[in-house]
Amino acid sequence: MRRQEIDWRTGQVVDGAIRVHSALGPGLLESAYEACLAHELRKRGLGVRTQVPLPIVYDGVRIDLGYRIDLLVDDAVVVELKAITRLHPIHEAQLLSYLKLSGHRVGLLINFHSLHLRDGIRRMVNNL
Repeated sequence: MRRQEIDWRTGQVVDGAIRVHSALGPGLLESAYEACLAHELRKRGLGVRTQVPLPIVYDGVRIDLGYRIDLLVDDAVVVELKAITRLHPIHEAQLLSYLKLSGHRVGLLINFHSLHLRDGIRRMVNNL
């Protein structure tokens, strides 16, 4: 997928997340934001899968450890959602690991507990 297409999709996710956050505000469980954002993105015609299993392949063996991608948009953008007081470097490392393990290049880390959602969004790129 071309960069312009990826950028358009990440823009749609950010815009959808802002819409959900404006309607619901901070303070809910991550699962509520996940369901509402998935609905918002599907209304926009995007393909959204939730709780996508993410195995680790080590030494040629697939190992299922329970890792899951919160949202995978159009099989191109990994979205990791949080509803926590503040993001920490470990959350960015988690998203980068998910990008590496899944083979996807672009991801968004979105913290719905932020007073202003724009302060709780990180876009990350795995340079493969």
